Amino acid sequence: MLTTSHLAGSPNWLDLASPDVDASAGFYGEVFGWTVEPGGPDPEGLRLLRLHGRTAAAVRPLAEYDTGPSWTVYFSTPDVDATIAAAREVGGTVRAGPADAPGGSLTAALTDPTGADFALWQPGDVLGLDVVSEPNALCWVELYTTDAEAAGAFYRALFSWALHPAPMAEVEYSVLAPFGGGVEDGFGGLFELPGEERDVGSGPEWHPYVAVTDCDGALNAAVKQGAATLVPPMDLPDVGRMAMFADPVGAVCALITPQSPE
Repeated sequence: MLTTSHLAGSPNWLDLASPDVDASAGFYGEVFGWTVEPGGPDPEGLRLLRLHGRTAAAVRPLAEYDTGPSWTVYFSTPDVDATIAAAREVGGTVRAGPADAPGGSLTAALTDPTGADFALWQPGDVLGLDVVSEPNALCWVELYTTDAEAAGAFYRALFSWALHPAPMAEVEYSVLAPFGGGVEDGFGGLFELPGEERDVGSGPEWHPYVAVTDCDGALNAAVKQGAATLVPPMDLPDVGRMAMFADPVGAVCALITPQSPE
């Protein structure tokens, strides 16, 4: 389960790189009820997206190192320089950083050997997001990859993750957990894209999942505000009901209404 303990190697920050920060903030405000606050002194810079006064995500202008409008998942590290060095040793690419982030934190933008972009966050005064695993907050992250074995080996080398096989109907799926954690401690998943998905243009990328109380209703709200449906609502046995959309600037976001405990 994703928590705000922000253990080393776990997701602790999420931001959207957008060509229109104000429009993107407004879109997600309509869909998730997030409010907007400045994230620094630059009026054109980072905005914090808040849920009942707690930071749920952020949105920032596109940077030169961004490959396009997208959500970036950040993983906590106690030493960003050491993790960068480790990433280079096992085939990762450093796109930018280290750079200053809110609260004296340090960040870096990387790409894994299969081509998926992600980022690092060395906490300062700001450990990470204030709210996760609640309605309208990040609750899961998922890596789509073209080589599950290579991707798994890369992230294990960086973060000592535990990967727990959890085969699904059509794909081999692994639950990701912090070092020593079990499936119940999982914060995300990893699976290899089937050939037919690659044929239609799907590629390696991390996707954030936002928990919602009504998957269908949240997707309808997103479409009403200009999003495009990528995956219509579907039930996942023992998991919940999920959907996926591309927001008005093209960034991909997933929704999930978790299955209630028996």
